[in-house]
Amino acid sequence: MDIIEPSVEEMLERVARYKELKGSKQAYVDTRIPEYHRDIFNVIGRGVTEDKDLAPSITDARYFGITYVGAEPGKGAALHAHETIEVFIPLTGRWAAYWGAEGDKEIEIDPFDVISFPPGVFRGFRNVGDDYAMLMAIIGSKETTQDGGRVAWAPQILEQSHKTGLRVNAEGDLEEG
Repeated sequence: MDIIEPSVEEMLERVARYKELKGSKQAYVDTRIPEYHRDIFNVIGRGVTEDKDLAPSITDARYFGITYVGAEPGKGAALHAHETIEVFIPLTGRWAAYWGAEGDKEIEIDPFDVISFPPGVFRGFRNVGDDYAMLMAIIGSKETTQDGGRVAWAPQILEQSHKTGLRVNAEGDLEEG
């Protein structure tokens, strides 16, 4: 391995300051469904975001991506799957991580607890606390390239999202329809 010594200016391009993060309330096809309203902040890499305009703070992802998710009580992400491992870590509040074709299995996790879902499992999460809370999601492997990977949504979630007028096109980006 070649050892490099980046300048301070070069390293500043690799810093994501929380107070400067740009978020999206419509980063995924499920976000118009009331129970899945949430704020998405791409910290490192685009990850699997379906909002093509939500740029990450740090673009050099190299096989992993970090996203922050903020949600009001009772809100979170719908059942979805990835071709990679996905890790959820609550930063604040109490969260439920759930999984299965109907989302009928569930474990509650507290700040700094970690749950790791294997590839190909429908999973979701929701804030089960009393206040707005933050969660970190980490996705590994090839899905974190600048072009982003793709999410596989549970069929019932796609049906609900289509009723809101929001779809994912063939390129994996959100569109009205």
